[in-house]
Amino acid sequence: MSRGELADFIRRRREALRPDQMPATAIHPPGRRARRTPGLRREEVAALAGVSNSYYERLEQARAPRPSPQVLAALGTALRLTAAEREHLARLAGQVPPDTDAGRAPVPADARRLLDGLGPIPAYLADERQDIVAWNSAAAELITDFGLLSAEERNTVRLSIRLGGTVCSAPAGAEGEFARQSAARLRAASARHPAERVLAELVNEFAAHSPDFAASWRNHDVQPISALRKRLRHPDLGELDLDCQTLLLPGTDVHLVIYTAQPGSPSAAALARVGTRDA
Repeated sequence: MSRGELADFIRRRREALRPDQMPATAIHPPGRRARRTPGLRREEVAALAGVSNSYYERLEQARAPRPSPQVLAALGTALRLTAAEREHLARLAGQVPPDTDAGRAPVPADARRLLDGLGPIPAYLADERQDIVAWNSAAAELITDFGLLSAEERNTVRLSIRLGGTVCSAPAGAEGEFARQSAARLRAASARHPAERVLAELVNEFAAHSPDFAASWRNHDVQPISALRKRLRHPDLGELDLDCQTLLLPGTDVHLVIYTAQPGSPSAAALARVGTRDA
């Protein structure tokens, strides 16, 4: 059980709730006591979850014993947690055993077949640590030749640090999306592998580089963003505005990342040239 992380997580989720989102019977009348903190009061969350005020207070102070699955379910309802946040809460509370094998599982054969079947559509496979474990030739031509990179460099977070602002950037209105997505995925991975040094180093490295990542990490964002918008500057194809879709492959910790463009756009026409320029 990670008492400090659990305390910080539920406190931030409590502070993110607005009193007007809650049933009137659970909220103290405004005149009873002035609200000095954002969100709900501790006693209000305790009442919604059906636990004592003192127990909930000790949870936020990292002094309570491990909550039962029933209490976690009640807290999830009271705090209006998403499915991803409920799983994260359970892992922090020690109700889901952390994964002990931090080694690399082989890339599933069906995942490789799916990747190969995409043909000219740029795509790659990344694991929960954001390491790129397989890619097709279109992705290598569009982004970079992953085969020339060391295993340590072949990581989406480290590539964003190296290429961000030059080869790759976010178009207007999409700033910070990649950082928030990365924070969510690395938070989930860290809960599954709490003792993995490489993950901790990666988090610290990106937090020092990206204020958006650091803020999302502090806020315990664990809901990943499945669709991103990116702007790539290619030496031959020019500037492309692309949609980046991320799909988790069921039964694995691998997700498929696919690059597409708005049909009929100049970027779609340029993307269609990937893999054909030497023909």
